[in-house]
Amino acid sequence: MRANWREIWAEDKVLLTSIALVVLFLLAFFWNRIFVLIEAGHAGVIFRPLTGGTDVDRTYDEGLRIVAPWNRMVIYDARVQQVGDEFRVLSSDGLEVSVEVSIRYRPMRDDLGLLHKNVGVDYVTKIIKPEIQSQFRYILGQYRPEEIYTSQGFIVQTVKQGGLAQLADRYILLDDLLLKAVRLPPTVAQSIESKLRAQQLALEFDYRLESETKEAQRKKIEAEGIRAFQEIITAGGITESYLRFRGIQATLELAKSPNSKVIVIGGGRDGMPLILDGRTDAPLTDDLLKSSAGGRSGDPQAGGAAP
Repeated sequence: MRANWREIWAEDKVLLTSIALVVLFLLAFFWNRIFVLIEAGHAGVIFRPLTGGTDVDRTYDEGLRIVAPWNRMVIYDARVQQVGDEFRVLSSDGLEVSVEVSIRYRPMRDDLGLLHKNVGVDYVTKIIKPEIQSQFRYILGQYRPEEIYTSQGFIVQTVKQGGLAQLADRYILLDDLLLKAVRLPPTVAQSIESKLRAQQLALEFDYRLESETKEAQRKKIEAEGIRAFQEIITAGGITESYLRFRGIQATLELAKSPNSKVIVIGGGRDGMPLILDGRTDAPLTDDLLKSSAGGRSGDPQAGGAAP
C-alpha cells in the first residue's frame, strides 16, 4: 500500500498538490460559512438551496455549528428587544396628532424558520412598526384630541391587545408597548390647558365657598351659645360668687404670663388680687384660694405688696 501511494504521489504529484491547494483555498474562503458560531441569546435557521430551501422544522441553538459551504445559516436575535417609533395619526375630528411609542418584542424561537421564510430578517420594518401604527390609527381615530389625554391608559391597552394577536400570527411576540408622548397641534394644546386651568379655578372656588359656609355655621353656633349664656345670666342675675370665680380665672391666667412683675392684693371689700410681679406660683395660688374662701380682703393687714 505504501508503495502504491508512493507511486501515485510520484506520478501525480502536481495534480495532488493542485487539489490540496484548491481545497485549502476553498476552506479558507468559506471558513465563515462552514464554521458558524451562534452567540448567546441567538438562534439559527439554515437555508439549503440544493435540498428544499429554508428548514422550517428545526431551529439551531447557541454554540458552534458546522454547515456545508453550499448552505447558509441565518442567525436571529431571539432575546427581548426594543425599538422606538414616531408617527402621525388623525383624530375623530380630522386633527393631526403626533405619537411616540416604544415597542418591546421578540421573535418566537420555535417558529424562526417560518418567520425567515415568510417575512425575513427585516421583520421589524415590515411587520412590527406598520402593525402598531395601524392599531393606533384605528383606535385614536375614534377619539377627539382632548379625550386622548384622559384615555391614554385605555388606548395603550387596547392597542396592545390588538397588536399582540396580529403579531402572534406572524411569529412575533409583543412583550410590551409604551406610549412615550402624544403631541397635539399647538392651538388645541393651548385650548385644553386653558380648559384645565378653568376647571382647577372652579374647584378652588367651590372649596372656598364650602369653607366659608362651614365658618358661617360655626359663628352661628357660637353666637347661639353666647345668647343662651346671656339669657341664663340675665334671668338669674350676676352674683358675687360668679364674679369672684371669673376674677380668679383671670388672675390665674395672668399669673402664667412671664411679663407679670408685682402682685397687689385689692384693698376694697371682696377685692380681687392683681398680679404685677409673679416670681413663684405657690404663694400666688395660696392668696387666690384665701381670697376665694372669703378672706378679709378689706383688712389693711391682708393687702400690700408681695415680697
